[in-house]
Amino acid sequence: MLADASDAPRITAVNPAAAACRLAVGETLADARARIGALQVRLAEPDADVADLMRLARWATRYTPSVSLFKEHSGLDGFFLDVTGATHLVGGEKNLLADLARRLKAFGLPARLAIAENPGTAWAVSHFARTPCALIPAGTEAETLAPLPVEALRLAPETALTLRRLGFKRIGTLIDKPRAPFAARFEKELLRRLDQALGRTPEPLPLLAPPPAYVETRSLLEPISTEDAILIATTHLMQNLVPKLEADGVGARSLNLALYRVDGALQEIDIALTLPTQNPAHVTRLLGLKLERVSRFLESGFGFETLSLAVTVAERMVPHQSALATTSEETERAQRCTALLDALRQRLGSERVRHLEPVASHWPERSEKQTDRRSEKQTNEHSQNSNPEAAWPTPATRGLRPSLLLPRAEPADVIALLPDGPPQRLRWRGKVHTIAHAQGPERIAAEWWRSKTPEPTRDYYVVESGDGQRLWLYREGIPGRETAAPRWFVHGMFA
Repeated sequence: MLADASDAPRITAVNPAAAACRLAVGETLADARARIGALQVRLAEPDADVADLMRLARWATRYTPSVSLFKEHSGLDGFFLDVTGATHLVGGEKNLLADLARRLKAFGLPARLAIAENPGTAWAVSHFARTPCALIPAGTEAETLAPLPVEALRLAPETALTLRRLGFKRIGTLIDKPRAPFAARFEKELLRRLDQALGRTPEPLPLLAPPPAYVETRSLLEPISTEDAILIATTHLMQNLVPKLEADGVGARSLNLALYRVDGALQEIDIALTLPTQNPAHVTRLLGLKLERVSRFLESGFGFETLSLAVTVAERMVPHQSALATTSEETERAQRCTALLDALRQRLGSERVRHLEPVASHWPERSEKQTDRRSEKQTNEHSQNSNPEAAWPTPATRGLRPSLLLPRAEPADVIALLPDGPPQRLRWRGKVHTIAHAQGPERIAAEWWRSKTPEPTRDYYVVESGDGQRLWLYREGIPGRETAAPRWFVHGMFA
C-alpha cells in the first residue's frame, strides 16, 4: 500500500510476500522497485481503514462494552478491550483470547493479541513479541518488557531514534537507570510511557461509548435468525436485568439490543419508552413491534450467535400509593396510556409521535405546545404521580373546544345583529352557510401582559350550519368600544 508523501510515494503496508523480500514500511517506492523489479502496488485508503477498524471495534463489544481505539503517531493502530469483570462470560482470560483469535482468523483478519494488567504492556507484547497471542501474568510486566525494543513503549520516532543512538535499544536498559537524566534530555513522553507500560501510572482510555450500567450478554449454542427466537432470547436477558434494576430502584427508559452475526456484522435496535419500566413482557412486546417495522432492514445472514441487551437510559422509579380505588384506577389508566404511546412509537417511529402539553395562556393557539417527551428532562416523580389530564382546564371551567384547531384562524364574512347578536349566516372558504344553531359567546380577554399593545378581545361561538357542520368562530373586538367594525374568524372544527 502506498501513500503520497511530500518527497515521494512511500510504503504504508506490506503483505507477507513483500515482507519476505525485506520491503519495509516507510521505504520509498523508487527504492523498492530498484531492489525488486516486479511490484504490485495499491493506493492506501486511510478513511476506509478507519471505517473498517471502527466496525471491527463495534463488533468486539460482544466481549465487553469498554472498547477504546488506539491512535499512534502514524494513525489508528488497533484497539483496546477492557475485559475486567467480563472474562468469566467465556470461561476465563485464556478462553477469551483463544475465542477472539479464532473468530478473527475465520474473518480472514490476521491479528496479534495480548492480555495484560495495563494497556501499555498489552500493546507492547502484541506488537513486538514473537508469539501472536500472549497472556501476561500480573507482576511480570518488567520481565516481559525487558527484551523488547524501545519502540514498544509507543514513543515518537524521533525519541526512539535518539535512544538508539545513545545505546538504549531495549526496554530493559531503561528500567533501572536513574530518571533525572532522561527527564532533562527527553520530553515527559518517555518516562510517562515507561511508567504506563510497567503499571506504575494509570492510563485512562477514551471509550467508543460510555459503558452502560446495566447490560446482559448471552452467547448461543446455535445461531438464531427468526423474530420469535430473538424475542425469547431478549425476554431472558431482560429478566436477568430486572433484579439489578430493582436493587437500585430504577427502571429502563431506553434500551439497546445488539445482535452479533456469525460473519462478524453487528446490527442494533434501539427502544425508547415513555416511562421507566422493569417489566420484561412490556419490553418484549415493544421489541416485537419494532422488529415488525425494521424487519426488512434486519439481515440475519447465517444467524445471530450473540445477543446483548443494555439499558442506555435508566430513571428512578418512586413507589406510589395504590391501595385506594380511585388511585388504582388512575394508575391503571396511566399505565394503559403509557403502553399505547410506547406501542405507537415502535410501530410508527419515535419522531412521528408527539405529546401536547398545556401552557398558561387563555388564547387557544397559545394554550398548548407540541413536545417530544423523550427529550424532556423530567423527574420520575412527575412522570409517575402526575395526571396529565388534570393540567388541562375541564369542560366545567371553560367552553367547548373543537377537536381540530386550525393552524391559523381564517377570515370569514358573517352576518350578525350588533352589538352582541350571534352569527346568522357565514361565508367561509367560498361557501355560504346558514346558521341553524349558535351557542355563546365565550369571551376571552386579551393578555395585556404579553405586549405593550393589547390584542382585541374575542367572543367565541359554537355554531352548527344547516348541513350539520359544526364550527368554532370568534368575533375580534368589542363593537363600539375596541372597534367600529369587528372582524370574524373561523378557528376550529368539531367532529
